Amino acid sequence: MKPLAVCLVLGAVVSVAAAEVKPVIEIEEDVYTFADANNGAGPMWCSGSTCLVRAGSEVFVSGLKVIPGAEPLNNCRWFLLRRGERGWERVWQDAERTREPSPLALLGDGRVVVSTNPTMGASAPGKGGPARPEVVQFAAGDPRAKPVVLVPEWDGAPKFTEHSYRSFAADGAAGECVLFQNIGYTHAEWAFRDREGKWSAHGQLKWPWGADYDKPQPVRVCYPAVALWGRAVHFFGVSDIVEPYNAWRAYKRELTGREWDYDFRRLFYTWTRDIARAPFAEWIEIASRDQTCGWLSACDLWLAPNGDVHLLWAEKAIDERLRAKFFPEAKQSHTLNHAIVREGRVVHRRTLTESTEERSGLIGAAGRFHAMPDGRLFAVYHAAGVDTDGRRVAENRIEELRADGAPGAVVRLPFAKPFRSYFTATERAGCAPSATLELLGLRVGTSNTISYARVQLDD
Repeated sequence: MKPLAVCLVLGAVVSVAAAEVKPVIEIEEDVYTFADANNGAGPMWCSGSTCLVRAGSEVFVSGLKVIPGAEPLNNCRWFLLRRGERGWERVWQDAERTREPSPLALLGDGRVVVSTNPTMGASAPGKGGPARPEVVQFAAGDPRAKPVVLVPEWDGAPKFTEHSYRSFAADGAAGECVLFQNIGYTHAEWAFRDREGKWSAHGQLKWPWGADYDKPQPVRVCYPAVALWGRAVHFFGVSDIVEPYNAWRAYKRELTGREWDYDFRRLFYTWTRDIARAPFAEWIEIASRDQTCGWLSACDLWLAPNGDVHLLWAEKAIDERLRAKFFPEAKQSHTLNHAIVREGRVVHRRTLTESTEERSGLIGAAGRFHAMPDGRLFAVYHAAGVDTDGRRVAENRIEELRADGAPGAVVRLPFAKPFRSYFTATERAGCAPSATLELLGLRVGTSNTISYARVQLDD
């Protein structure tokens, strides 16, 4: 079980009674600027993982830099930043070429580990090519020292490419981590590194089967939130395949002129009790907007001390471009949703924000979980639209998720510029629950600047 200060009653997590949080912004600052790599990725592309961790009194961030004059797709390099008492400093600049950002994690004995995916050779302009997944290990106390490169072990010789769609998670207290990396549209390869420093288990996670499509096919799952704790692994992501319905695909081609359009409208969850010993369970479909060509985004996953799995996602009901022709009676809505899965079954659902055609409300986005040391759980998100008092808002909020399912207090985070897309120092990357909330990402009104904020949530 996770070591949080909570009570367990009837299998539910009961938070310690506490007053409404009163957030205090301690830091809100820009970290680095970036250019458009024109390769389909960017610094926030690995949104299911994180590029931000805290190790003691210092914060580490992995960033992405475009190589001047280099042709995509592998036209970037990653770097590592540290924020100490003197502010931000670059402690490592990698020399390898890559396409995507490099998520990182923290192992509790003082190691910062970075998931990388360097290309294995030159490629023609506009092309990618084979890649080799690695994990680069730094000592948090001396990050300028030459890092150790850890090479995962896989089943056979998977054909990895620059489009990794990878996920990186860690059990910081145990000093263990797991890496998932996609192979085409069929499955993800995974490799588990144990506390002894061995890649002691590896395998494949096969995608759910789309039996009802015009042409039945695997449903590739991407941008997942992945958690590792006590060797149990939980995996929550969104469908990402080329439009599977012929009529919709043809109509979209008329509208856009493109031969392709991707589907992000089904959310899937699976888990294993022991990544080293037990297979993954059958996939569970958590939500779907497949009937009205809607849109879904898997925001976050949090594992409670009693094994309950909390899920957070954003949902849009329909693609309005197709409504008149294919589903004229459908109504548009935008929601941010919370669910709890217990032993493979959804036992609780609640909508946190909602905006509909009949009733304008808030559109919640970029949802993240944040757990406090006393056991309270919160959802952090960007809210835009019309509040209950009729006031138009565009701001970040934090909302307590009460154990009894009742709505908790909702508090504004008073940033000078709200964050519209961001990472947090998540437990899924080995960070500890904290009364300090930290964000790294894009703020409203900016398009090429990565910013950082630190917020105290103590009462």
